[in-house]
Amino acid sequence: MEKQTCGWAKKPLDIKYHDTEWGVPVHDDKKLFEFLVLDAFQAGLSWSTILAKRENFRRAFDNFDYKKIAKYEQNKIEELLQNEGIIRNKLKINATITNAIAFMEVQKEFGSFDKYIWGFTGGKTKMNTWKEMSEIPATSKESDEMSKDLKKRGFKFVGSTICYAFMQAAGMVNDHIVSCFRYKEVQDI
Repeated sequence: MEKQTCGWAKKPLDIKYHDTEWGVPVHDDKKLFEFLVLDAFQAGLSWSTILAKRENFRRAFDNFDYKKIAKYEQNKIEELLQNEGIIRNKLKINATITNAIAFMEVQKEFGSFDKYIWGFTGGKTKMNTWKEMSEIPATSKESDEMSKDLKKRGFKFVGSTICYAFMQAAGMVNDHIVSCFRYKEVQDI
């Protein structure tokens, strides 16, 4: 019997990501920053495109080390703009640097980015009960609030849709459809 999954995961990398990462609660600041970066670069593109370039992003952005990224200078930006393995968008590259700086400010204020960001869902995963992929929203009240607060703190490329995608990736919401084999598995983590 074939296992039921969410309909969006069709390509091998998408399937692997869906089956192992998507919706799993993340509380590691470095991993949270990675998702913040990848979701910002995904704006206007497919998630499949980002997953296909994920390892290139990892290499290009010093393994998502926000402390290093916060110190990037013009020569590093030029290097990134020439890197064919990533999305070469100057605004998104500059936003990554800006966001690394803002990320560390949040850590100083709250003790960790994890503590801050999970506050938008009361520190726990919001369990949705979607029966069809078409029911899953692009934004929520929580992603609206998150977007507004992140922007106030100087973050870039953090609109509500990007924030909602981040919430899905980081397991702040369980948006697996209820018939998907991962719905219960993620709930039990």
